[in-house]
Amino acid sequence: MPIYEFYCEDCNTIFQFYSRVVNTTKRPTCPRCRKRVLARRMSTFAVTGRAREEDADDDLPIDETRMEAAMQAIASEAENLNEDDPRQAAQLMRKLTQATGLELNPRMQEALARMERGEDPEAIEAEMDDALEGEDPFVLPGKKGKKARPARPAPARDDTLYDL
Repeated sequence: MPIYEFYCEDCNTIFQFYSRVVNTTKRPTCPRCRKRVLARRMSTFAVTGRAREEDADDDLPIDETRMEAAMQAIASEAENLNEDDPRQAAQLMRKLTQATGLELNPRMQEALARMERGEDPEAIEAEMDDALEGEDPFVLPGKKGKKARPARPAPARDDTLYDL
């Protein structure tokens, strides 16, 4: 007797549905707004890997599996990084952003470009400190020329157990 989780994009809510039999095809309508056929979600008990940190940053929609794989892939490169060569650090940051799908904000892109030209990171930081302070270094991936949509808050969970 499985319990399935479904997500309503309009309500930004995850609902739980109880089924007397295994049913992997049925998709109910939203019990709250009754407008949308719900999207099936992976239940939290079925997710493998490390547990999510309590204070994790939900501002960016990041695929945590992809992020972890990217971090592992560049870890050996980071160990061999020459700290006196800003070009190597810049290349490593480029690889990280490409592997994770994250984009840097324009000021961070400028700082990275200057590092790629061999400028001293400490001098760049001292010069751009006011511009970079308090700014998120990453932006939501979006189409060029358009502003990225702000991230949605994490979905609410409806604790009611509905019949499928």
